[in-house]
Amino acid sequence: MRCPYCHSLRTRVANSRLTKEANAIRRRRECLDCKRRFTTYEKVEDITPLVIKKDGRREAFNRSKIYEGIKKACEKRPISIDDIEQFLDGLERELQESGQKEVPSTLIGEKVMAQLRQWDDVAYVRFASVYRHFSDITAFMEEIKKLAASKNTKEGNHS
Repeated sequence: MRCPYCHSLRTRVANSRLTKEANAIRRRRECLDCKRRFTTYEKVEDITPLVIKKDGRREAFNRSKIYEGIKKACEKRPISIDDIEQFLDGLERELQESGQKEVPSTLIGEKVMAQLRQWDDVAYVRFASVYRHFSDITAFMEEIKKLAASKNTKEGNHS
């Protein structure tokens, strides 16, 4: 394993344990050259379906790309990295278990938006503004109006 700090190949495993979900092994490693420590995760490589992009291209499912988009949307919002990771674990597992060889990117985008909508309105609108490519302020305001209307409907049902 290459050290992420000094790029040495001389590292040792200091500690290994299963993750909480028992789907990976967490390893604490130490670089024998720079003495810094870092964590790696070892897990079985599952086959995830290819993602069909809006323009018809196909590409491999990229968890980190989705993670970065969600993280940006949730910046300075009360959503923990653990919550994001758990959601992504579930999404990845769902895609793997579906048995499909290809899935449209819109399916993934809608699942992300549904989760963000449950977590936080601001994060949802941030993500939606990029995902839905709002062309102008009117389209953006329409999405906010829909969000407000659905919140009012839900609050009305609980009263």
